[in-house]
Amino acid sequence: METQALKGRVALVTGGTTGLGFGAAQRLIEEGAFVYITGRRQNVLDEAVAKLGTSAKGLQADAMKKADMLRVAEAIKAGHGHLDILFANAGGGHATPLEDLTEEQIDSELGINVKGVVLTVQSMLGVLRDGASVVLNASITADMGLPGFAVYAATKAAVRSLARSWTTDLKHRGIRVNTISPGVVPTEGYGHEQGMSDADVAAYVDRVSKEIPAGRVGSARDIADALVFLASDASRYIRGVDLVVDGGMTRVYAGKN
Repeated sequence: METQALKGRVALVTGGTTGLGFGAAQRLIEEGAFVYITGRRQNVLDEAVAKLGTSAKGLQADAMKKADMLRVAEAIKAGHGHLDILFANAGGGHATPLEDLTEEQIDSELGINVKGVVLTVQSMLGVLRDGASVVLNASITADMGLPGFAVYAATKAAVRSLARSWTTDLKHRGIRVNTISPGVVPTEGYGHEQGMSDADVAAYVDRVSKEIPAGRVGSARDIADALVFLASDASRYIRGVDLVVDGGMTRVYAGKN
């Protein structure tokens, strides 16, 4: 008989309306958790909750605003009294050559990917249970030196550093903090953030799949399965790690055929 690894637990996924965040929320619910998701656009938030069903609740919030995240914490406290799992997923960025970077883009990527993560975790400290699991969404770009992604990659390297520091900051409460670094996972963001057409994405997927030992790009479920592991008791002795979920792309040379 199949058991649910997260039965009865309460989770929060920031940026949970689309892409990796939505996939994470779906997977957590499958494993028995009640999931709160946040998003900045109320209409998109409502649509996501309608798809997720009765084990989800949407809370409109901007992760870069402390008042918003404190309001989220209060709603969770009123609804369930505590939080067992926090997936700080909200983030974004796009490729821009160094010479074309603007102050606005720098501020935006540092804001959502670093400030937003800090404010999210800080705001949830009062509702996180002792022994809770905190997972931050990082990226393989932090290791790769990809052209045009310098600021984005730097923000994701910062996220990994935050996880290590918070592991020691929160050890007295037994709260585990880890990161997930997704590889190539095509989502809606490839269109609205990277400006790629469907044809662009298909061509990119075809090319890069040949360079991945797994032979394919990743899916939102691949990342969500890793999240379930880090959120569950199966990872109870794991702290401060970065779990790379990229099909071996950055760890093993697959060759180009």
